[in-house]
Amino acid sequence: MFRNHLKVAWRNLKSNKLFSIINIVGLSMGLTIVILLFLFISHERSFDSSFPKKDRIHRVLLKTNGDFGFETWASAPPVTALAMQEEVTNVESAARLLKHNFGRPASMRIDDQNFTENLFYWVDKELLTIFDVELVKGDASGPLDRPGTVIISETAAKTYFNHENPLGQTILVDNSLALEVTGVYKDFPENSTLDAEIMASSNGSWFHDRKSWSNASFETYCLFKKNVSLDATQKQMDQMLDANLPKNQQWYSFGLQPLEKVHLHSASYGNSYSSRIGDINEVRNLTYLAILILLIACVNYMNLTTARSQKRSKEVGISKTLGASSESLIGRFYVETGLITAISIVLGIVLAIFLLPSFNGLTNQNLNIGLLFNSSFGLVVLGMWVVTTFFSGLYPSLYLSRFMPKEILSPSLTRGKGNVLIRKGLVVMQFAASTALIVGVMVIYQQTKYIQNKNLGFAAENVMAISVGGLREGENKRALVQEFENLSEVTAVSMVQGYPGMDVSGRTLRKKETDEQGMNIQTNVTDAGIVDALKLHLLAGNSLPKSKSEKDTLVEVVLNKKAIDYLGFTPEEAIGKEVYIGVPNTIVGVVEDFNYESLHQPVGAYAFHNSPSEGKSFMLVRFKSRELVSTVATLKNTFTRVVPNLDFNYSFLDQTIARMYAREKRAGNISIVFCLLAIFVAALGLFGLAAYTAEQRRKEIGIRKVLGASVGKISQMLSKDFAQLVLIGLLIGFPVAYFSMENWLEGFAYRIDIEWWVFLLAGTIALGIALLTVSFQSIRAALTNPVKSLRTE
Repeated sequence: MFRNHLKVAWRNLKSNKLFSIINIVGLSMGLTIVILLFLFISHERSFDSSFPKKDRIHRVLLKTNGDFGFETWASAPPVTALAMQEEVTNVESAARLLKHNFGRPASMRIDDQNFTENLFYWVDKELLTIFDVELVKGDASGPLDRPGTVIISETAAKTYFNHENPLGQTILVDNSLALEVTGVYKDFPENSTLDAEIMASSNGSWFHDRKSWSNASFETYCLFKKNVSLDATQKQMDQMLDANLPKNQQWYSFGLQPLEKVHLHSASYGNSYSSRIGDINEVRNLTYLAILILLIACVNYMNLTTARSQKRSKEVGISKTLGASSESLIGRFYVETGLITAISIVLGIVLAIFLLPSFNGLTNQNLNIGLLFNSSFGLVVLGMWVVTTFFSGLYPSLYLSRFMPKEILSPSLTRGKGNVLIRKGLVVMQFAASTALIVGVMVIYQQTKYIQNKNLGFAAENVMAISVGGLREGENKRALVQEFENLSEVTAVSMVQGYPGMDVSGRTLRKKETDEQGMNIQTNVTDAGIVDALKLHLLAGNSLPKSKSEKDTLVEVVLNKKAIDYLGFTPEEAIGKEVYIGVPNTIVGVVEDFNYESLHQPVGAYAFHNSPSEGKSFMLVRFKSRELVSTVATLKNTFTRVVPNLDFNYSFLDQTIARMYAREKRAGNISIVFCLLAIFVAALGLFGLAAYTAEQRRKEIGIRKVLGASVGKISQMLSKDFAQLVLIGLLIGFPVAYFSMENWLEGFAYRIDIEWWVFLLAGTIALGIALLTVSFQSIRAALTNPVKSLRTE
């Protein structure tokens, strides 16, 4: 029976080539998109799944109170790990990791060569057992037990030591710390939140024995004992905090985050060191998009199959007259649907393989073709085939198998009309979804352009940030600044702790030292050149003083307007006033607010100051916009001449700012490309439906032409019904699009407003696509020789 059904299905495919091709192309395109999105979503959801103890590993979160704006940080005070091991009985082990110099690159010297490492971490030795770090060289029993030891990844070993044995070699960090290589560990996989290339022992470092409950700069992971609950452990942590810190000093509380949620649920958290942070909202949106595209492709199949019901009804009548049951006919139609779906899936996989490199470029991922051939993907493909076959064939098979022989032979036959309402409803649903997608594409594009073009309050173009964390204070830095200032290409130089787009130091701003309440403020150690380097707009006063004696304990500060507004001063009144940011600060200048963080966050209080409390890890160099290659070469030559024992590591500030929105740009690009493909799939289905409608009415068209109807009138007649359905789809799609995109835009502190013309343009585009698709078939039918049409029965 199955074999017979398969033969009949194959004959039907060959005898109806146009509709078979439209069905297969529509389904294969939809399945290609679903396969590619599935690979991306699976990769994002697979993060940290390779660690054996993943179910028991949690990250400690810090939740600030009102003084700090109710934020959530991925870091905790240095004492947290030690206190948890001693006081939280549900915790088996805990460990800290601190990215070098609070997230700054590490300057390294090996023999006589200079390097820069961006993924250098100081870690507690317990981290190796919590995450089961696998050593491929060295003593696995305790490679980080001794002070001054370091382990490196296999990739780092090849980069820094080529084919030499790295064990026992010395790495000089920041020209001051000599570290011995005691092990080489297996690279962390690409779907690991841990991204360290070098891990140095915290034993003997400045924070090893620190018992401070402030300075929350340390990512802390803990390993639960077996069979303990998250809620019970959370209560123990609350008790630990109460036992060690008075209530009036508790500006935060602790939280716990399971390892499986770290990658996708940390996009809004501050102070995270990992370079691999995803976004659960992006994954959810792409999941919905994949389902929607698959649904549109299935609807195409249902529409075209039910539209051809009058032709198939004679086949059904004859089969039933010869004794075929409804169940047998349902099986026959499902075999035909399953055959089309199977062909579409094979084509979809082939297309996915062909398009994977382009998809990787679109998503900035490195997804492997091998993912398409593992057992789990095979199960997914089987599941897609079953689901697509079931939903695509559900209505057509039930509808066609219901025909009765006497109805088919009746002269007053009205078969085929009962499915019109369903078919129209499916067309409306398709174009409601397409309209919503068009609006979404336009809003995403507008918001992306708005972010790119918004005035951030400073000039990021033509600014180079050079890493100088390994430079000694004093003569080296002053000499380098002077040499750069003497270059004709350079217009401003400033030594800074950090720059916009980078975390600096968080403190509390108070008008008086005795004030209990304060405002969270970001502080950045710098010098007089900062205003010119960033082209900040001074509202009052001046930049920081150009010279400052080492014995001078006075701290001068330049505040932004947000901070001045909180203090209750006008910019002019603020000059010379004393405020407290940990210590007394004298206000010497006020600058206009600028966006030092992502546009997802509103502008907060910010301070540039000249206290020696933190080091200056970067040099900002503003240069004239001329020949970029020669400018970089000149700066590099000057740098290596003044400081030959340091690697010339630099980035451009505008590129750093662009990376802040890389996730949004990626999501926008993916959405735009696949939304356009989804609209094409919907238009393809409409094309097939219009072609069949024109074929059904071929005789009517011939009679109208003989009676004098013009091509335009016939085209208008055939297009009118589809236009009405599309207009109904617009009315449904517009509210869905509006509320969906408003929800998406709420994630931005600075955002566009959705204008009325977006809906007008989206409606025009959707209607234009529909009319263009239908008109092509209508005009083709209208131009057909009426003699041929009237001869056709």
